This record gives sequence, structure tokens and C-alpha cells, in this order.
Amino acid sequence: MSDGPRANLAREFVGLPSPNMPRAGAGGHPCQGLYWTAEGTKPKVALIATHYNVDFAEHYLAPYFARRGFGFLGWNTRYRGAEDLFHLEHAIADIGVGVKWLRGRGAATIVLLGNSGGGSLMAAYQAEGAPKGDLYISLNAHPGRPEVLTNWMDASVVDETDPVATDPSLDPFAQHLPFTDEFVVRYRAAQVARNRRITDWAKSELARLKAAGIPDRIFPLFRTWADLRFIDPAQEPTERPCPGCYAGPPEIANRSPFGIGRACTLRAWLSMWSLETSRARGAPHLAKLAVPSLVVQSMADMGVFPSDARNIFANIVAADKTLELVPGAHYFEDSEEHREAAADLMAAWIKERI
Repeated sequence: MSDGPRANLAREFVGLPSPNMPRAGAGGHPCQGLYWTAEGTKPKVALIATHYNVDFAEHYLAPYFARRGFGFLGWNTRYRGAEDLFHLEHAIADIGVGVKWLRGRGAATIVLLGNSGGGSLMAAYQAEGAPKGDLYISLNAHPGRPEVLTNWMDASVVDETDPVATDPSLDPFAQHLPFTDEFVVRYRAAQVARNRRITDWAKSELARLKAAGIPDRIFPLFRTWADLRFIDPAQEPTERPCPGCYAGPPEIANRSPFGIGRACTLRAWLSMWSLETSRARGAPHLAKLAVPSLVVQSMADMGVFPSDARNIFANIVAADKTLELVPGAHYFEDSEEHREAAADLMAAWIKERI
């Protein structure tokens, strides 16, 4: 889907070092992005959008906000495309570089746009980073990295080294629909147990490697497209196509090697994906979010659901907070009308608070 006309828009490349990571030998900066504005303007209000690993430099909303008079920094940390190496503390430092740059460009009001996986990341930045943002928007955002992975995990996996080994009694693709309440409870508990097993193994493996003088290792993760909501529309009725997930038919996607968290170092697992140890969970950071906050959730999203948005909204501590459920898919790729409407909604909310 087209992201709209870009006439009279300026895009400025921004490449900067991080406080604890200099420019690379080949010339690249760890922090990179594109700053979008209407040509010839110097906006006093700017948004910054960042993800754990997805390249947001050309974020689909950038031209929409630039045409409405805002600056938009599509910002990448050192972990763009390098999810397997992720450490939250370094990512927060890298986001701070972008926010500081916006302040230096004259942005008096900075909006942290937490889109998709970036929702919990930008909340973590506001809770722990500096300089702070002034407003926060959660847009079709997952509740946190450990939560989304656990919700999507195939609970029937019985051997993390074997993509075939399965407990038939927990295989969601071998059940009659709709799922029974008993199966749902058992399946969700088994998903949590799978996450915890991997965490226990990661801790013991780190200790084993440390004794041998080895700092870390990479390991694969199989079968992570098995949220019950991908399979059974009765689990949480919305306007989404179902069965379905971002990667296509879930039964096929779940067998592919292209799920989230598909490769991790042990330390990255503990920093990003572990329910027990990760600081990339959304709720603790949202509980510190005192700035005005907007939660927007589209009703045809195949991977984030109204219950996720409601939980995010409930966890935000700010007195000034708003929840909006709107039409459209995850990135509003299904409709130009939906993209324009979402941009209008967010722009109007921002203008009411500046």
C-alpha cells in the first residue's frame, strides 16, 4: 500500500555515535535514522519511533506526520537487524542519542511513538533513559518482549533442539475448534513453562561456558507462531482474518525458521525474552509512565489484540491517558483511509497537549 505522496517533504540522514559505542571501523554509526519534515520547516514538535530490531528509518507514518507539520525521526539503535545480540541498557542509551538530537534541533515537545514491538521499548526508555520525552503514544503495541514471545510460543514443543518433537496433547493445530476452556488453560500454562525452561537452561549454560572461558553462545528457537488467537477466531473476536498471523497461515509459519526470537545469545535471551529476568516487559515501565499517554489499537491487527491494548492502558500510571480502538491492520497497510484517519487521530491528540 502506498504511504501517500511525499511531495515537499525533506528527509535528513542522521548518524551518531552512542556514549558507549563509537563509529564503526567501516564508517557506520551505531545510531542511525531519517528525520522527516515538511520542506523548509523547523518543527517545534517531533516524534521519535524506535523498535528492538526492525529498521524504522522509513517508518510508514513518517510522511503523514511531516505533512501535518511535525518532525518525525525514524530512529534505529545498534540492534537494527541484530535482535540476537540485544541488551536493553545499550538500546536505551542509543534512543537517548536520538532524543537529544531532536532537542538540539529545536523540538520543544518530543513524542515517544511506541509502535508494535517498540511500545515497551519506548516505555522502558521513558522510565529509565534521559532526556525524557513529553508525550507517549502506544500504537498497535505488544505488551512486552517476553509476553509476546510467550503468547506466540508453541506449547507442544518438547525438545528445543528438535523442531519436530511434539506433545500431541498440546498441539494446537491438531485440536477441534473452538478450543475448549480446559485446553486453553493447559496450553497457556505450558507456554509459560516453556519460557521458564529456556531461561533455566540459559542460566546453567552461561555458568558452564564461563567455567570454560567462553562468554556466550547463540542458540536457535523453533515454532513461535502458535498463539491460540492466530488459530481460533473465538479466542478474541475482532475484525482480523483468522486463521492468520503476520507470517501467513499459522500452521505453515510455525514450521518455518522465521519466527520472532529465532536466534539468541544466552545473554540476549535473558535481557529480552525471559519472563523471569528480562527488563523488556512492558508493565513495570508503564507503571512509571506519568506523561500524557495515548493507546491506539486497530481492530484488524493479526498479532496485537484489544486485550493487549486494554492491559497497556490499565498499566499506564498517567492521569491523562486515552484508549482508542480504530479500524485497520497492524501497520494500516490494508487501507490508505485507515492510515490517514490514524494519523489525524494522533495529530489531534498531540495538538491538544501542546
